[in-house]
Amino acid sequence: MVKVTISDDFCLFIGNELFLRNLHISQYEMGNIHNHQEKADRKLLLKRKELKKLQYDAQDVGLTIIPTKVYVNDRGLAKIEIALAKGKKLYDKRQDMKEKDAKREIERF
Repeated sequence: MVKVTISDDFCLFIGNELFLRNLHISQYEMGNIHNHQEKADRKLLLKRKELKKLQYDAQDVGLTIIPTKVYVNDRGLAKIEIALAKGKKLYDKRQDMKEKDAKREIERF
């Protein structure tokens, strides 16, 4: 069983290639010294046309490419679904913090 964590990872372009950074894939328990690194940069295999489109779209300020789903097949190969996302504005973050504080106060009593 492969354990994958996609909480803090993101995609970035190095040259004309797209890499996934901070993706945590646990090591194979029965492996030996040739096991993979858990948090290594992983190259995403995309067609040239897809890479150019993503690179053009990601140039806008505030947009980033993030993984949304990870599929692992029987042979241990991972397929990753990626999406172009926009970060939250400061006022959105403040609103979420207020809601969390209100929930904590309600649960406290």
